[in-house]
Amino acid sequence: MKESLTMIRPYKSDDADNLVDIWRAASAHAHSFLPQSFLDQEADSMRHIYLVHAQTSVTVLDGSTVGFIAMVDDEIGGLFLHPDFHGQGLGRAMVDHVRPERKSLSVEVFERNAIGRRFYEAYGFEHVSNALHAPSGERVLKLQLP
Repeated sequence: MKESLTMIRPYKSDDADNLVDIWRAASAHAHSFLPQSFLDQEADSMRHIYLVHAQTSVTVLDGSTVGFIAMVDDEIGGLFLHPDFHGQGLGRAMVDHVRPERKSLSVEVFERNAIGRRFYEAYGFEHVSNALHAPSGERVLKLQLP
C-alpha cells in the first residue's frame, strides 16, 4: 500500500486558479444555501483580495493541491478542503499547522454550514457569539479555541 505524502506550504500567486476551484467545490458542498450570484462575487474576491492579503498556506497531497487555510491575524479567514479529501485528517493538519504561531485562534462559520461546524467543534472550538453576515444575510457563529 502506497503512503500519501502531505505538504503544507506558503501560497504562491500561481496557486490562485486551483484554490478558487477548491473553494468553489467546498462551497458547493457546505454552502448550498448561498445564492450562486453571491458565490460568483466571492470567487472574484477570493482571487483578488482574500488570497492576496491573508497569510495563506496550501495543502498538497501526492503533488496535487487539495486545500488551503487563510489566516488574518489570529482568525481563520477561510479553511477549504476539496470534498474528495474530507475525513483524512487534512483539515486538522491545516489548523495544527497555523496554531503554534498564534496566542489564540478563532473562526466565523455560517450557522447553516453543518460540515464546518462539526469540524470545528470536533477540533475543540467553542461558540462565543452570533452575528449577521450582512453580504449574504446569513447568521454566522464566532468560534474560538479555549
